[in-house]
Amino acid sequence: MALKNFLRTIRFSGSIAALGVFIVPLASGIAHAQAKSQWVFYGDDGALIHKKTPAGDRIMDFSHAGYHGGGVALPDVPVRERVKPPATESTDATDLIQAAIDRVSALAPDSGGFRGAVLLEPGVFVCEKTLTISTGGVVLRGSGTGAGAQDAGGASIIRMAGGRHVAISAGLRGGGGRRGGAPTREPDLADTKITDGYVPSGALSFAVADASKFKAGDTIEIRKTVTAPWVRFMGMDDMVRDGKAQTWIREGAQLVAERVVASVAGNSITLTVPLADSYDSKFFSPVVVAKIKPPERMRESGIEFLRIESPRQTMNHTEELYTAVRLNGEDCWMRDVVAAETMNSISVGGRRITVQRVSVIRKALHPGASKPAEFAPNGGQVLLDRCSVEGDNIWFAATGGPGTGPIVLLNCFFQGRGDIEGHQRWTTGLLLDNCVVRGGGITIKNRGSMGSGHGWSLGWSVAWNCVAKSFTVQQPPGACNWAVGCAGARVLAPRPFGTAPNLPEGIFDSHGAPVAPGSLYLAQLQARLGAGALGALGYDSPAISQPEEPGVSGTGGPAGGRPGK
Repeated sequence: MALKNFLRTIRFSGSIAALGVFIVPLASGIAHAQAKSQWVFYGDDGALIHKKTPAGDRIMDFSHAGYHGGGVALPDVPVRERVKPPATESTDATDLIQAAIDRVSALAPDSGGFRGAVLLEPGVFVCEKTLTISTGGVVLRGSGTGAGAQDAGGASIIRMAGGRHVAISAGLRGGGGRRGGAPTREPDLADTKITDGYVPSGALSFAVADASKFKAGDTIEIRKTVTAPWVRFMGMDDMVRDGKAQTWIREGAQLVAERVVASVAGNSITLTVPLADSYDSKFFSPVVVAKIKPPERMRESGIEFLRIESPRQTMNHTEELYTAVRLNGEDCWMRDVVAAETMNSISVGGRRITVQRVSVIRKALHPGASKPAEFAPNGGQVLLDRCSVEGDNIWFAATGGPGTGPIVLLNCFFQGRGDIEGHQRWTTGLLLDNCVVRGGGITIKNRGSMGSGHGWSLGWSVAWNCVAKSFTVQQPPGACNWAVGCAGARVLAPRPFGTAPNLPEGIFDSHGAPVAPGSLYLAQLQARLGAGALGALGYDSPAISQPEEPGVSGTGGPAGGRPGK
């Protein structure tokens, strides 16, 4: 009965292709879910309790994902330049828009780091080249996506033409690496090593040999070097495809988590954001903690309230493509953007990024077995909130590790034949929270020698109160993956290209019966920062009790509409 009631709460009204917006999938029935998770639940005093494994691992606190570390409203940046569409739609508008971006980029930033917004007035802007934002504090804003009552005055449409390219690239020129894209690695400012025999996933603190050179506010990297014993332990040392050995993660490679120090007490370091992975001295010794110069990233820039259109693409995604946005920065955002017919559409890197109410709509059928990923959230502390994809033979969203979360997909809707999956090579700390995957699956598994030896794709990851046609959630050696309060067929599977036995399932908790809290991310956010943090994101409670009506989200949604023009 719980499953039946759960499915009744899913409201689908019309076509998201027609609306170009996202319809929140969960109605007020979720707010009254009676089931109780074993892993995260409310205590008698109303406090949020996290169960731990015998080793101390727990479902991590995902609430640090998003702009400024979660719970902070996206800003309304004043307009400094306005751009009208050319008189004829055949005119290339790239240089016109880029010149306005460059003029705003040359302005001095205010106390918040903002230089100003470039506003595209309603109309069509044909662009044959990439628009580039490479200076912090600059916002590219349209007048609307053309969806919803608030957009009745018209949309700002970037219509891609000419050679295939990225519509908008936002990030430092030459950047993209975890150290800001510098050609050579900068020397560490200090380093030490972890002395704990085991640091569990979800931990906020650990002991080190010498913390005397570390202090609150320092940016650090926690580095573990991949060893042959760990690769064997993970079962990743025997992969073969087409007669050739496949390498999952190269021995000697470093798995790196970037964090900031909250406090130091003796030789114990406490972090501002918990660890998404575990650190076991049986396989990784030493685990290095290095104080670094904060990476150079573009900050306080955004892309908002516009529509990107490309010609229909029926080629395989391995060919040259029209893609929508490449965003790499820190404390940056996208909101209320529609990408129509682009492929490998939205890629996110960097740290503390919010992508809110962004829709990808593909009518052209993608051919071939290898598929594009329409959302690629491959940074740290990344939040995709109320986003959607419509299309077939695609990955709706996919990670491409190695990477470390938290990465959160909150209240997202996916329609068509496709999956959300961890695509390759050990990303840790992904949360799928109240995601609906109509006609497709949620896949957290060992991909074996698929691709170029993708192997174990995700660890320490969670599907929470999600609905999908199928769930393939597998348990990596020495790690956990969870499906809590979800609805959909559970699928067992061996490693790809192999035969029985099937790999062990992850932890399924209350399958078929949604649990309270309705949203894990929002409950953790409220527990950490209070109810005001939910309001800053446009929610009134962790129950997600007030779904948006069709046509509202593409123009500002519950947060109160589009910033001033």
